[in-house]
Amino acid sequence: MSSIADDVIAQKIEQSISRVSKVVFPTTTNHHSTLFGGTALAWMDEVSFITATRFSRKRLVTVSTEKINFTHPIPSGTIVELVGKVIRVGRTSLTVNVSIFLEDMYSDGREEVIHGQFNFVAIDDNGKPTPLFES
Repeated sequence: MSSIADDVIAQKIEQSISRVSKVVFPTTTNHHSTLFGGTALAWMDEVSFITATRFSRKRLVTVSTEKINFTHPIPSGTIVELVGKVIRVGRTSLTVNVSIFLEDMYSDGREEVIHGQFNFVAIDDNGKPTPLFES
């Protein structure tokens, strides 16, 4: 790819970074009073989809997830921020990394506690893979 195309892709990546903040309420926790893993995954899938769509402005489907790492429990009553960023761009597919950062409500600082990758394919009106960019 030419440097102009690389510059356009880099700009689209920066413009598509998505951030969503949430409070972990008791309705989203498990029997340990920590964020239920399925809820975390749903939030991550949503943020990855928003990020991928903002990047491509194409119809997309999630085709796989990988490397979902839960490194620390997220207690009820904390704030989380989900950050999505495109990390790979192919001809018809792209990969989004999503990180969840944990913040205590009443003290400074934050820590990355979950991260994972979500793979998408652009599809046409018939559900067939289509290029992300016109040639």
